[in-house]
Amino acid sequence: MVVLNKIYTRSGDGGETALGNGTRVAKYDARVTAYGTVDETNACFGLARLHAEDDMATAISRIQNDLFDLGADLCRPEMEKDGEAEYTPLRMTNAQTTRLETEIDAMNEALEPLRSFVLPGGTALAAHLHLCRTVSRRAERLTMELAAREAVNPAALHYLNRLSDWCFCAARIANDDGRADILWQPGANR
Repeated sequence: MVVLNKIYTRSGDGGETALGNGTRVAKYDARVTAYGTVDETNACFGLARLHAEDDMATAISRIQNDLFDLGADLCRPEMEKDGEAEYTPLRMTNAQTTRLETEIDAMNEALEPLRSFVLPGGTALAAHLHLCRTVSRRAERLTMELAAREAVNPAALHYLNRLSDWCFCAARIANDDGRADILWQPGANR
């Protein structure tokens, strides 16, 4: 378990931060930007959870825990000798993505078929889930950019890709199983 006795350390006052392996990097480093955006995604889920009940609140809670796992994975660069680390680094697993896929499939069965693109909005929960979707897509893009330069756990990338799909389906569930979705009307305001 993590113990935080002191919240500020002043060690980042010069514009650097420490990765999970102790390496100091600039706060704008691609790795820091990726896991920082995962943290932002988690904060968005915290807002969505304020409007969720029962199974949806439980699912969002699981995702928030997964996002902390994902941040832990991304903050520690993959090393050839992970076994030499002081502790075993926490890595995302394919099972976490499979769980999202199972939940997506279950939600999709209840949804009205799409006949147009959906505009973000509807209920408060749906609007917040659409925000989660867009921020998680940004986290995915930034993590893919990092993966183009450095080794990144493929399970982390898969999870982020499915997460935005989960958010889309969950937002539609929050909009009366898609019946209350706000649909795009191409060229309606010309």
